[in-house]
This record gives sequence, structure tokens and C-alpha cells, in this order.
Amino acid sequence: MFTTLSSPLFLTAWASGTATGLGLFAVVGAQSAFILRQGLMRAHLLSVVAICALIDAVFIFASVSGLQALTSWFPWLTTAVLWFGVAFLTWYAAQSARRAWTATGGLAAARDVVPSRRAAMLGALGFSLLNPHFWLDMVVVGSLAHGFDDARMAFAAGAFTASLLWLAVLGIGSRLFAPFFASAAAWRILDGVIAAVMAGLAVSLAVKGI
Repeated sequence: MFTTLSSPLFLTAWASGTATGLGLFAVVGAQSAFILRQGLMRAHLLSVVAICALIDAVFIFASVSGLQALTSWFPWLTTAVLWFGVAFLTWYAAQSARRAWTATGGLAAARDVVPSRRAAMLGALGFSLLNPHFWLDMVVVGSLAHGFDDARMAFAAGAFTASLLWLAVLGIGSRLFAPFFASAAAWRILDGVIAAVMAGLAVSLAVKGI
């Protein structure tokens, strides 16, 4: 029987989950950079954020329910996710570098080449499920949650709250910064930074692993 919503243990677990989630999720990594770029282009931002939130919800609660045990039962999953992630990040780094090199327009030009909703949603899926750091975060959340026994689902709820807060910050932030990306130079800098972040993550994963 899970602890009731009003109990001190539930509130403590929820607060701990929120703090842990913010510590894990509130970083400008591969997924965050993708969401920021979609928001700046106003390219299906709500669909992208909704997909990311749904994935986080499913895997946060699944990890608390025992998903992390899969890596013990199937050790090869970690290696497979690692190298799929390296390949995906390398590909996106190359795409960003190409845009940084060839971009000739500002925000208006970027909106002229907005990807389809399907492509944007597939990108959101890729930056979540093919990101090895995502799986590591889920394992950490699942492991820490079990320290709260019957209140572990409250810890998961807190972690999901942190996810929603960070996604909201990314979505709102991308809209606020849109005026600064009216020039081609700003887009070239953004894409150059994204390329560097993606390439850095790919190299780090390939060399050090998860």
C-alpha cells in the first residue's frame, strides 16, 4: 500500500525526486539543444515537448517499477544503446555543422525549412531513446527511488515534475530568445554550438562509455 498523498513521507519523497530530477535533467545536452532549436523555429514545439514529457513519464515510473533490472539481465543492452547513441549524435552534429557553414538567412529563412511534424516527433524520440545519458538517468532515478520504500512512486512523481519544469523552461526560453535569432549570424553560431555539443557528447561516450 503506497503512502497517502498527504503524508510527510510522501512530501519528502516528492521533494527529493524533484531535486534529483532537476540535478539530472536541467542540463543543456542533446535533447535540450534539439528542443531549443525547434522552439526558435516554432516548429511543432508543443508536439516535441509532449513527446519528451510522455517518454519521461513512462520511463521514470517504469524505472521505479524495476526497469533498471533489464541491464542486469541483458548486459548487451547498455553497449547497444551506447553505440546507437554515438552514431545518432555524430549524425546530428554533422547536420548542425553543415547548417552552420551554409546558413544564409535568419529566423524567417529557418522557418521556411521547418521539418514536418512527423520528422520533429521522430527527432524527439531519437534524442530521448537513443541518448545513453537518458538511460543512465533512468537507472539513477530507479535506484534512488527504492530508498523511499512505499513512497517510491512519490519520488518518481517528483522526478517527473522536474522533467516538466525543465521542458517548460526550454519551451518558454526558446520563445523569449527568438528575437535574437533574426540574423543569419546568430543561427550560424547556434548551429555551431549545437554541433560542438553533439560531437563532444559523441566523443565522450565513445571514449569513456556511459
